[in-house]
Amino acid sequence: MATASPSAPPDSPSSATFNPKLQLPPSCDPVGPQNPPKQLVWVIFGATGHLGRSIVKAALAHNDLVTAVGGNYQDSPATMSALHAAASSHSTHSPLSPRATSPQAAATSSEPPSPSPYLGLLCDVRARESVDEVFKKSLEHWGRCDVVANCSGYGIIGACEDQSEEEVRNQFEVNFFGTVNILQLSLPYFRKRGQSQTQDADAINEGAGTGGRYLIFSSTSGALGVPGLGPFCATKYAVEGLVESMLYETDAFDIRATLVEPGHVRRDDPPLVGSEAALLPTFGHFFIKPYSLPYAYPTAPAGHAKRMVQWMGDKQPTSAVKAAELVWQLAHCRFPPLRLLLGGFAVESVRDRLRCVTEEIEEWRWLRFKEEGVGRGVEGEGDGDGDGDEDGDGEEVEGSEEEDEEGDVKMEEGGEAEREEAKGKAGG
Repeated sequence: MATASPSAPPDSPSSATFNPKLQLPPSCDPVGPQNPPKQLVWVIFGATGHLGRSIVKAALAHNDLVTAVGGNYQDSPATMSALHAAASSHSTHSPLSPRATSPQAAATSSEPPSPSPYLGLLCDVRARESVDEVFKKSLEHWGRCDVVANCSGYGIIGACEDQSEEEVRNQFEVNFFGTVNILQLSLPYFRKRGQSQTQDADAINEGAGTGGRYLIFSSTSGALGVPGLGPFCATKYAVEGLVESMLYETDAFDIRATLVEPGHVRRDDPPLVGSEAALLPTFGHFFIKPYSLPYAYPTAPAGHAKRMVQWMGDKQPTSAVKAAELVWQLAHCRFPPLRLLLGGFAVESVRDRLRCVTEEIEEWRWLRFKEEGVGRGVEGEGDGDGDGDEDGDGEEVEGSEEEDEEGDVKMEEGGEAEREEAKGKAGG
């Protein structure tokens, strides 16, 4: 693997790409001597967004092949060209050839230049035919597809009551139905490839995910509710349920998927010079809607998300460059997790949420209902498992266990007497 450039700034894709301390845990069998990286073909939706462009740069820096997909309602061919130029500045080797591709080397080399590792396309994830066209062009260009990453997303910051039906539906169209379109239109290809490769012993030995891999960007908002982001959280909850359910269905085809849940991520990736994307605000994928009078007072819970945006500004704790490097490793590891939480905020907030759920379950676990005709207690009382706990206090009715044991002893004694009587008759 190539070494980092000595002149690389501390938060550039080149510095993160070759940082030995930035690595996924051994349980997923990440890239290393035991699992050398292979050149993969990526299709990255939302490639000009908050995290998307950092992932494009990380993949190209590692000599993978990338189809970067921007949104045709916000990006232009010029934006995609600017992303290509920015990403190419961090790639140290040609993805199709081991020779260097620096301008100096290209000027002295007599060999023809290598094909570009980058393909820029535009689409609207809400339009099914637009997504289908992206996959067709990508497969025609590269000949295969290994990883599909969906970084596209859109949200409105505002009270649930204040958001119109159109605004709520549009968030579902982009975040949920956009994901549905991406999955449904790429699954047939991954499924056929998985079926063919699972019959190949060499492919099986390579590890899991030979059919294909999905990296679906969710959010910590897909694991807990955030005041001021109600409909957005609902879309991410829906995405998480969809992907988790799909995994059970596609496991037989050796298809893997991970829900990436980033916390507050800052833009430490250099902006795209000379493009509209460079002018996007820090939270460009969110629109802040004015609050109605009942929710407009300074300490209103509905204003929590807006206050967080204003308080953090561009000082979010999690690095987009380092997060992109971990996402690249995620695409190459053999045993990817169902969820990858990026940043300390994501880990702590989701952990606290799960702790609250567990405590609530423990508080109410005694409240069970007996099935009709089952158990000795009164319907609606006890724990409903027919174990003699009729008062729901966790203690069985006194004598119930002893009665069962005495009954078992009597049955055994009766059975032994019958066997002795049968032997006597046979001897007579």
